[in-house]
Amino acid sequence: FSSVAIQVEVIQFPGWGNSCLDPKCCRTDSFVLYFSALVITDGPQDKSGLVDEVGSEDDLYNEFRSSSNRFRHPGGGGEQLAINELISDGSVCAEALWDHVTMDDQELGFKAGDVIEVVDATNKEWWWGRVLDSEGWFPASFVRLRVNQDEPMEEYLAHLDGASEGGRASMGGPLGPGLPCKEQMRANVINEIMNTERDYIKHLKDICEGYIKQCRKRTDMFTEEQLRTIFGNIDELYRFQKKFLKALEKKFNKDHPHLSEIGSCFLEHQTNFQIYSEYCNNHPNACVQLSKVMKIKKYVFFFEACRLLQKMIDISLDGFLLTPVQKICKYPLQLAELLKYTNPQHRDYKDVEAALNAMKNVARLINERKRRLENIDKIAQWQSSIEDWEGEDILSRSSDLIFSGDLTKISQPQAKGQQRMFFLFDHQLVFCKKDLLRRDILYYKGRLDMDQMQVVDVEDGKDKDFNMSVKNALKLCSPGGEEVHLLCAKKPEQKQRWLRAFADEREQVQHDLETGFTITEVQKKQAMLNASKSHPTGKPKAVTRPYYDFLLRQKHPTLPTSLPQQQVIMLAEPKRKTSNFWHNIGRLTPFKK
Repeated sequence: FSSVAIQVEVIQFPGWGNSCLDPKCCRTDSFVLYFSALVITDGPQDKSGLVDEVGSEDDLYNEFRSSSNRFRHPGGGGEQLAINELISDGSVCAEALWDHVTMDDQELGFKAGDVIEVVDATNKEWWWGRVLDSEGWFPASFVRLRVNQDEPMEEYLAHLDGASEGGRASMGGPLGPGLPCKEQMRANVINEIMNTERDYIKHLKDICEGYIKQCRKRTDMFTEEQLRTIFGNIDELYRFQKKFLKALEKKFNKDHPHLSEIGSCFLEHQTNFQIYSEYCNNHPNACVQLSKVMKIKKYVFFFEACRLLQKMIDISLDGFLLTPVQKICKYPLQLAELLKYTNPQHRDYKDVEAALNAMKNVARLINERKRRLENIDKIAQWQSSIEDWEGEDILSRSSDLIFSGDLTKISQPQAKGQQRMFFLFDHQLVFCKKDLLRRDILYYKGRLDMDQMQVVDVEDGKDKDFNMSVKNALKLCSPGGEEVHLLCAKKPEQKQRWLRAFADEREQVQHDLETGFTITEVQKKQAMLNASKSHPTGKPKAVTRPYYDFLLRQKHPTLPTSLPQQQVIMLAEPKRKTSNFWHNIGRLTPFKK
């Protein structure tokens, strides 16, 4: 096509007729003319005549940005406002998708499956919530919303069954009015799976042909490394999904959808779905790279031209690139619905049941890998906030914080109790000392290699190794008994929680070994480099960056702006009892005049 031919084709979109007298609409035609030159021409262009005709590039860019919301991502602020409106009605709870282990007093810890009351969701990434009598910040990506929980699912299904009996003609479709309700619902779910799969294939095709193909023509604008970062392995996803859809079509019964047996398709391709892990892990990097190039005017024009020429729906590129992440999480939900409406006697029942478990495992694996990769930056920042760090970096062997808390440590030969803050990572246990005056500052005191330690539950009473009475204690012993450490908790339930944490650490190490999970050296070095940049050289970390404040600023760049300033400060500052230290020290004789 010549650029003129493409201009005419795009202008003939519905609602873009040349007879329109709206100045803004006519101005949009000018955008199309300018876009077509940007997209199609492979070499350098002389745009002087074109700019004279439609206005300066600055004018086009400013009008493009301010004319309407057509070119903006539909999520963001509006979605957050909607969530906060629901919060104001007291109708929003969130369900934890996985454990959130805290390294900060201001964070809310919870386990997978816990229900969190969302108190404030002004910040897009970090929300303020409540579990029982505990409150704190938690990452929004760790939970899923549960809105309007008052109506039980059983009542909803009963209402749905009543509606289907009362007006079967309205939902019967091509299956006829005599089909039982459960089979009708199964047919609906099957049709939904097939339709969404076809739409998804078209979506991936539009990205590959509408964006990537055009980007590769413009070597003056994009390098291969940039394209790989922005689009990830989406072309690989496209090739796989075409094969998967072809397998589904073979199993799909067009005349009687409820008889379709599609469960086996998911089982046959379950290992192939793991390629989504690479895409999901790269997606944050894609967003960063895309946000950088979108600050340059010609890239804004270029990507909008790609969308228009491919006749894609009105969503920005970052919205299109989010779809594969959402899709892989949607499969377990669809299969759960399919299983619900499949009779146990149906030939597809066992395959659907197995497919549901398989896709849950795929989604769980992808989510866990994504969470672990995101964790390495947090861990590197945590290490940089610790005073007097010695030895190798924490990321050299570990990638996840499993549990943390205060314990009294007793080691041979001194057998003297020391209050320490312990952090249990995979493969190692780090312990620190709190500052005497500022309890939010930690000093590194040592670590234990958990691969070389055995955990022993110690009964209350006199311990033979240390010749002392102990309570709520456990031991960490080397296999030969050369090294023994006694750890004492304040309460029995704290001891039990630590015993579970040590067991979880061993399970996670074994699971990582079986699944082949690793963090690359490049990722480790980049995380440590990012953390080191946070601390200017020559300035004491303890003075400029207290422990809790450091973590808070790193994870929560902006606190909710809708709260009054006094309340924001109360949320940001840890609650501490009034200290009599200076009152008592002033009574000492040497300090009196």
